[in-house]
Amino acid sequence: MRLGFDAKRAFHNATGLGNYSRDVLRILQARRPEYTYLAYTPRPPHRDAGGAAAIARGPDGIVGRIAPSLWRQTGMVRDLVRDRIDLFHGLSNELPTGIERTGIATVVTIHDVIFERHPELYATVDRSIYRVKFRSAARRARLVIAASDETRRDLVERYGIDPAKIRIVYQVCHPAFRGPRDPAAEAALRARLELPETFVLQVGTIERRKNLLLTARAVAGLDGVHLVAVGRPTAYAREVEAFARESGLRGRLRLLRGLTMTEIATLYRLATVATYPSIVEGFGIPVLEAMTSGTPSVTTRGGVFPEVGGDAAVYVNPADPDELRAVLARLLSDPAERARRREAGLARAERFRDDVIADDLFRVYAEALGR
Repeated sequence: MRLGFDAKRAFHNATGLGNYSRDVLRILQARRPEYTYLAYTPRPPHRDAGGAAAIARGPDGIVGRIAPSLWRQTGMVRDLVRDRIDLFHGLSNELPTGIERTGIATVVTIHDVIFERHPELYATVDRSIYRVKFRSAARRARLVIAASDETRRDLVERYGIDPAKIRIVYQVCHPAFRGPRDPAAEAALRARLELPETFVLQVGTIERRKNLLLTARAVAGLDGVHLVAVGRPTAYAREVEAFARESGLRGRLRLLRGLTMTEIATLYRLATVATYPSIVEGFGIPVLEAMTSGTPSVTTRGGVFPEVGGDAAVYVNPADPDELRAVLARLLSDPAERARRREAGLARAERFRDDVIADDLFRVYAEALGR
């Protein structure tokens, strides 16, 4: 079977949709190496797409080279036909225009429509573009993969997508989070980053939606407890730093960026507790990363988060720093409860193993192909 993928994000995005795209290519190739995988990108690759066997394809005509975005939107279709693609998977909410007229089976992953539920977080022009692209792709695809049941409901209620064509397939996390512990690497990272023995960790872009300020407010009231945050900073990071200066947290707050996946996985294992009180997500990969690493996880009550955390995570109101502070205090002071949460998290993470999710994806592909 010849499988094609919209791999722009896989080749060019370091986080988020890029990680998802690389993980999909990686786990599929590991599970079915006999298939042919073609990864389409409008610009020359900047990074590995997630599997050594993936064949990179880009625009080869003068128009495609001059207007790569136009090639991705429409011109790619000619190349998919030329390459005899059996099924095309739009990994990041989009499908090229006209592919539905070629006979190529199509699947698109819609990660979330947060811009519809929280328009205040997005520019007006971005919301308009996303709405057109996401709704069009979901309507034209033979089958739609929703990253969660939360996203499935949004597609049905907001865009009128037939629920019979939506399949929920969850995400995996990078294999570094499943690797064995390396005490020497952990000691070296702790020394290099000058990390305390006890700290709370939060991973994710430092933006308003991820709600790091709530965690900072909670930790500020816990004497001697440190907070380490890892992620690309936005303007919101300045609010967090300002609060840290005003509250006395400044000496106990570390904002880090530029770490490798292996270093982030090691950081999770060193952390006493991981938090992710995000306001809204399409999936919530840091919750899975924490559970897979064996670190107790505290996340948001409601929304998508219980789909990921099950009975392993602890849930709080994302607008209540006092509740989060009380939960952190209990976990930090109770080794037995942390151990229980650790074991529950490791068990829960088995639902999101590479082979399980790869098989889920292949079942969707077979259905889209009518097999």
